[in-house]
Amino acid sequence: MSEILRCENVIVSFGGVIACNNITLGIEEGKVVGLIGPNGAGKTTLFNVLTRFQDCDEGKLFFDGRDIGRHKPHEMAPLGMARTFQNINLFSEQSTLSNILIGAHHRIGNPFANMFGLPSARSNERALVEKAEYIAEMLRLTDDLDNPVKNLPYGHQKRVEMARALAGDPRIILLDEPVAGCNDEETADLKEIVRRVNQDLGITVFLVEHDMSMVMSICDHIYVINFGANLAEGTPAEIQQNPEVIKAYLGEEEDA
Repeated sequence: MSEILRCENVIVSFGGVIACNNITLGIEEGKVVGLIGPNGAGKTTLFNVLTRFQDCDEGKLFFDGRDIGRHKPHEMAPLGMARTFQNINLFSEQSTLSNILIGAHHRIGNPFANMFGLPSARSNERALVEKAEYIAEMLRLTDDLDNPVKNLPYGHQKRVEMARALAGDPRIILLDEPVAGCNDEETADLKEIVRRVNQDLGITVFLVEHDMSMVMSICDHIYVINFGANLAEGTPAEIQQNPEVIKAYLGEEEDA
């Protein structure tokens, strides 16, 4: 399998504080890959770099072998990359369906056809709605399609954000703490949904998550960073037995 996403020697600093210190990693297409590390290790900063919300001071970024170092955030969805954020960022007054459709904005088609209501535009709109409804069914949101998202439980809002990212037909989705703030039932639901996204839709998944039981149960490969630098990588079994990883997490617990 080839790598769909790769970064090499990424360095990011904020006012002299190094957030990412020479990080290199590659995401194999078709896999579920985890990124873990103590709080402040640089995980979200790296996600922001990979999705082009943050520039790096040094380093190279590649999507499917293509250099994306100069790309802007809005250029990533058409390439086949989508993401979610730590904090839910939905249009709370809009319906679930409307929020999902926003994720397909780059697939709307010819703006002139849309402006004049041509048959091709109406056909495209129907196709997008049908795809949104299919995604909603997969994520068990069918009963919520007409509801404003502000009225949905927290776990359902997390699903809506994931559905919106999937609406753009990505090849890879980056999930930033997908189960943060969720209860046990919501976490179990989202864990199963991530599996289905990967296995049924064939979408590569790269996730940051602090829930180790989720990471260890669904990831094919895991990267560990600490103090902004590569610490370890391997299968879940290898990571669980790695003394450097154990030391880093034990150190975090002792400092708490």
